[in-house]
Amino acid sequence: MRLRHAERLEFEEFFDTQIPPYLILSHRWGEKEVSYQQMNKKRAENGPGLTKILNFCTLALEKQHTWVWIDTCCIDKESSAELSEAINSMFKWYQSAEECIVYLSDLSLCDQDVGVQDFEARFSASSWFTRGWTLQELLAPRQLTFYDTDWKEI
Repeated sequence: MRLRHAERLEFEEFFDTQIPPYLILSHRWGEKEVSYQQMNKKRAENGPGLTKILNFCTLALEKQHTWVWIDTCCIDKESSAELSEAINSMFKWYQSAEECIVYLSDLSLCDQDVGVQDFEARFSASSWFTRGWTLQELLAPRQLTFYDTDWKEI
């Protein structure tokens, strides 16, 4: 399993019993997602994908976690063998994470005057709930915490 160090922003490979505690990100892919190759060669362009990674790493450090896993940049999608292994291991990785952070990029909590019913409607209308992978990412983790577009806990 390849994890990203939240402070140094470097990758490291771990095997079986050597895997340290880590946070895992569940999110909806968007514009300018950053690949493993871009992060590994430090050629990631500024944009929403890189900002999401950096904000997740900051959150991990605030939660006293050094290691993170993010599907967009921790899997070498150019390697069919690695991609296949990752797809087959995904449930286990979500299940083994200390906490799963669900990032809802299309939901903002900044409007404090929103009623409970309106919030529930906006929450359930998030595009995150339309993803095929959501079910395993919802069921597998021991702990699941939702965050809005500004990285505020819901």
